[in-house]
Amino acid sequence: KFKNEGNLKFLSGDGDVLSEIKIEIADNFEKREQGLMHRKSMGDDEGMIFIFPNEKRQSFWMKNTHIPLDIIFVNAKMEIVHIAANCQPYSTNSIPSFEYAKYVVEVNAGYCKKHGINDGNSVSFQRF
Repeated sequence: KFKNEGNLKFLSGDGDVLSEIKIEIADNFEKREQGLMHRKSMGDDEGMIFIFPNEKRQSFWMKNTHIPLDIIFVNAKMEIVHIAANCQPYSTNSIPSFEYAKYVVEVNAGYCKKHGINDGNSVSFQRF
């Protein structure tokens, strides 16, 4: 079940808000390891942010994940460095960031396309 722990905004290069979601925060090893696995659904305005202790190349997979996702890799400057769109459930294929990332945001598949979110945009988030 989704636990609303904050808000995240996707911003254009000019700082305009492209969209905003409620976020669940995965900020320790156990929460990052669990992620969205075994969830059956997620609201259109919901997502999860993974916060890593260090900025480095990240890699995700979709094992035990029932929901198709867009996986958004974000560097320490809060810039989107890569979007892996429409990641398929249950896949064990590696989904790399290609660039250094400190944050990873997961939203429902198609969200980025629907809201015009692209590499080079940025994010800001606030915890409750």
